[in-house]
Amino acid sequence: MKINRVAITGMGAVCGLGHDLKNIWNGLIEGRSGISFLDSPNVSPEKTPVKIAGQVKNFSLVEEILSAKDASKYDTFLLYSLKAAHEALTHAGLLMEPPPYLPTRMGAILGVGMGGFPVIERTIDLFNERGERRVSPFFIPSLIPNMASGILTIRYGLKGVNYTTSSACASASHAISNAFFEIQSGRQDVVISGGSESVISNLPFCGFNNMKALSKNLDPLKASRPFDKNRDGFVMGEGAGILILENLEKAKARGATIYAEVVGLGYSSDAHHITAPHPTGDGASECMNMAIEFAGLHPEQIGYINAHGTSTPLGDVAETLAIKKTFKDYSKKVQISSSKSMSGHLLGAAGGFESIVCVMALHESILPPTVNLDENDLECDLDYIPNKARRSQVEYALNNSFGFGGTNSSLIFKKYI
Repeated sequence: MKINRVAITGMGAVCGLGHDLKNIWNGLIEGRSGISFLDSPNVSPEKTPVKIAGQVKNFSLVEEILSAKDASKYDTFLLYSLKAAHEALTHAGLLMEPPPYLPTRMGAILGVGMGGFPVIERTIDLFNERGERRVSPFFIPSLIPNMASGILTIRYGLKGVNYTTSSACASASHAISNAFFEIQSGRQDVVISGGSESVISNLPFCGFNNMKALSKNLDPLKASRPFDKNRDGFVMGEGAGILILENLEKAKARGATIYAEVVGLGYSSDAHHITAPHPTGDGASECMNMAIEFAGLHPEQIGYINAHGTSTPLGDVAETLAIKKTFKDYSKKVQISSSKSMSGHLLGAAGGFESIVCVMALHESILPPTVNLDENDLECDLDYIPNKARRSQVEYALNNSFGFGGTNSSLIFKKYI
């Protein structure tokens, strides 16, 4: 069986920093925060103490993607996946008639961690107030996670692979891994992958807050501070990060721009705790080692790590220990940053969004910073690119995504020359 190389030929994103990749990337490089005070009809100040988030504001879909009538049938995470996927397909030059590949050779694998919480909450309130006849027939299709990939295949007539992975904050990274295998094995030529998430609503905020996972800092610009001595929890974000994975040789043949290659992937389980990471980073280290071995690399060849870096007291230390365990003496030299310091934590979409950060870092030869890193935690003593982006020629970038239940995923991207 022929082993195909896998390219990234397009990207699209939505988050609190903006509604398109250009604005988001510029914001990351400028060290601008996308975290703000909450202003959402889905959040009641009297029901939750949480006041800040990486909220997407002033968002709307243009009619060429979806009519206003159809958009009203879907929860927000689905609209984000549509917007980011449309940008990624445009970016890749795949919105042409006829398409360059057979529809059966094109598909979608998306990652969604939690699904349509806002529409669930709204519908429960409506049901309790006005009864069962007020439950919309679109209620179920608007909230189920697999609709993130389903609506893309319907919208663009893709008849290949179509499913969604759900593995907490590793969802999108696992989706990208699965998309990689579909193309590497020759079963698909193009797969839309990445993730989408929007749970800016009362119950998720209360749940995360009551488990003491969220920051109590009420300054939106300073609350997300990975690896900093004064960090006290993560900041919820929302959005989507969508990538086009494509057979590299076929992409070259059609004249596509190749932004990077996917060359390594790893996954592991901490087998430790339902929410806390393994305290010495064993599972995360195994995951990174697997990705490096899969790519046929030595640890010293990794030039940049986009860390999971959530800004939680336990998580940042565990990831630092895992990096030290994997990279040993080189851990002091590898360049690391956490884009969550600016975007907040996109949960199930994080791996897709942060994979885009890795690809852009390779393609543009500039590494985004970790903002708000004013004084390192004594146990977080590596090079986290504090507060200012850094020009750097890097050949390989590694992205970490770790989730509740002890699930870990690492991806390695190679600069395409």
